Amino acid sequence: MFTESSRYFQLRTVDAKAADGRDVKAVVLRRLPYVAGRPAIVRGNDRLDVLAERAFKDATLFWHVADANTELDARELVAEVGGVILVPDK
Repeated sequence: MFTESSRYFQLRTVDAKAADGRDVKAVVLRRLPYVAGRPAIVRGNDRLDVLAERAFKDATLFWHVADANTELDARELVAEVGGVILVPDK
């Protein structure tokens, strides 16, 4: 399902039904450990890659920002200008 280079490669999967009735494989939701970090206020046009570039000087580390927060849909993290999210320490 995932290539060996994926961070999801060794996660447990389950059989599930998609909204349209198709049988699919799904990754089992997992609790993420607490991550130390600092709050950041979402600015207009922010995206996770923009926040990662600002914090780590590497936009490809956007998933660290996503994993440090509890939203299931990462787009929701930056949907509200003025909202506060956690940017992890690197």
